[in-house]
Amino acid sequence: MNTTNHALVVRDLKKKYPKVEALKGVDLTLPQGEIWGLLGPNGSGKSTLLKCIIGLVNPDGGEIEILGSAPSRQTKAQIAFVPEVENLYRWMTIRQAIDFTATFYDDWDEARVPGLLQFMGLDATKKVSSLSKGMRARLKLILALARKAPLILLDEPFSGIDPASRDRIVEGIVRQFKSEEQTMVISTHAVGDTEQLFDAVVFLDEGTINLQGNAEDLRRQYGKSINDLFKEVFA
Repeated sequence: MNTTNHALVVRDLKKKYPKVEALKGVDLTLPQGEIWGLLGPNGSGKSTLLKCIIGLVNPDGGEIEILGSAPSRQTKAQIAFVPEVENLYRWMTIRQAIDFTATFYDDWDEARVPGLLQFMGLDATKKVSSLSKGMRARLKLILALARKAPLILLDEPFSGIDPASRDRIVEGIVRQFKSEEQTMVISTHAVGDTEQLFDAVVFLDEGTINLQGNAEDLRRQYGKSINDLFKEVFA
């Protein structure tokens, strides 16, 4: 199968932990240039799937292709990953956090940074320790969107943050996403606030995909919003 026009292909991916089977043979194909919602409740396997793709977790079976290639140091460099867990040094200023992150990536685009800071309402001189959770979430998004990475993975970017920050992040994604150059996967269970973003969705439940497809096709097929369909599937 020629997968060079796909940003990501996952075949029969499996991952077991001592007390849980996190992924039970996941199959997924993402065309380039789309935003996908990876939707499911906590514990459904979303974070494990993203960590397998980025290379933070070794799967127990199956295959992953990133932009037509097997996972490697080269493919890892083509992914911008925003984890749910806090990964910022709190003693740094925002500017220092940006400069520190920029040193790791050849695809860093410093020209994007001033506009992102302004839009996200962040003062570069402020220390990370002084920021609210919502502000830190906005900063983590800046660190991803300032790159030209062809694949962007966001793990629960809206978890536990205020509605104002959530709205900013959604609008920031809409403004900064380059569909001709990038593909994005957003893992979330906050579907109501984000479904406008999604070209397609995957419903993941206990390590198994039970529904996936084009978002508009699913709305027509079931006569429901993605949020209502999510509530029905995971009731």
